[in-house]
Amino acid sequence: MTTMNNFPKDIYANRRARLAEIMLRKSDGGVLVLETAPEHFRNRDSDFAYRHDSDFYYLTGFTEPGATLVMMVDKKSSKSILFCRPKDLEREIWDGWRLGPEAAPAELGVDQAFAQNELDNLMPDFLADQPAIYARLGSEGPLQNQLKSWLQKVRGMSRSGASTPNRIEDVEAMIHEMRLFKDAHEINIMRASGKIAADGHISAMKASKPGLREYHLEASLLYAFRNAGAQSVAYNSIVAGGANACVLHHRAGNTELKDGDLCLIDAGCELDGYASDITRTFPVNGKYSGAQRAIYDIVLAAQEASIAVTKVGFDFQAPHDAALKVLTQGLLDLNLLDKKIIGGLDNALETKAYQRFYMHRTSHWLGMDVHDVGNYREPGSSTEPKAWRSLKPNMVLTIEPGLYIRKADDVDPRYWDIGIRIEDDALVTNGECELMSRDVPVKADEIEYLMKQS
Repeated sequence: MTTMNNFPKDIYANRRARLAEIMLRKSDGGVLVLETAPEHFRNRDSDFAYRHDSDFYYLTGFTEPGATLVMMVDKKSSKSILFCRPKDLEREIWDGWRLGPEAAPAELGVDQAFAQNELDNLMPDFLADQPAIYARLGSEGPLQNQLKSWLQKVRGMSRSGASTPNRIEDVEAMIHEMRLFKDAHEINIMRASGKIAADGHISAMKASKPGLREYHLEASLLYAFRNAGAQSVAYNSIVAGGANACVLHHRAGNTELKDGDLCLIDAGCELDGYASDITRTFPVNGKYSGAQRAIYDIVLAAQEASIAVTKVGFDFQAPHDAALKVLTQGLLDLNLLDKKIIGGLDNALETKAYQRFYMHRTSHWLGMDVHDVGNYREPGSSTEPKAWRSLKPNMVLTIEPGLYIRKADDVDPRYWDIGIRIEDDALVTNGECELMSRDVPVKADEIEYLMKQS
């Protein structure tokens, strides 16, 4: 598939125009060169399912492999040029339809398009007399060697009066700052992605019963995602029964789901290039035990405290700090942290005594990538370390506190192997944050009721 449904090419043209303005402010313009992701072999004569590069797609809306975007920017104009695979009937019979350079300008809204094999021939002329090159710095793709070759050719043109770009700028930092703030088009897709993912979690809860395997619930998720039109999972689904829930990135396997155990599912889908990311923890048999409910209620209270400070006026660290206080106090209340040894809440937080049971952060950015791009610290901050990023409208982040209690001699056996995480996707607004993933129940009573009905 070349473009997503209802392709809004003006949105991508506007993004390129915004980037051109940044390039003008940075270095009076120059030439941007950005390649999409390569294809990767899975095994002999078989590729992994292709997934475009997020930055490239953000600026073009183009999802085919073998493509490069070039932007030529100066004070008078900005030109976008796409290099893509040429039409090839034989390859299209085997691998599928190609857009081709002839159709690309009208379809994608770029100014010009050429076959990808013309890139080496044309780039030296494009780079001549330009003040700067904008590219990914430190990447390991073939473009780094190509850049060296192009610049050598430009230097060879010096006797004809051509000058060589005298600086290379990291384009990733510029694009990633743009991507941190979602536009209305992106937000609408992410809402839809969240709804599909929520329905997938509901289907897995309804399917759950003792005797099934983790992969059975993974199958329920995958069916719900694809049946609703999502193109892929956003990441490898985590389906973790019993003690596996204490392994943060446990892949769905063949572990049996046992009566009395919990199941933790961390799963999201990708819709039109955008990820959702939801975690729910539910009883396999539909009923939390007393110990499970006690831990669950602490984690949910921590999430609620985090949600309350996910808004303008707070920074990225605020949800994490809010969760830590609730989680740590809960551990003290249940004697999972020994007050006689650790002391009160303040000392437990200062010594990070909670890390035995809570070892990850509460949030990350969300967007095209499930761990999306964007600085977590304020750019240009004069403090050391730099100040945490202030939350502003149209940022999207996850809120995902958890507790993971492994079997140990100094832990009450009632809590052994209980792993609970609750995660939702939050859009920062001018008021309270919008939870885009709450079409799946989160309160313990609601989850039990849903599973009882099924």
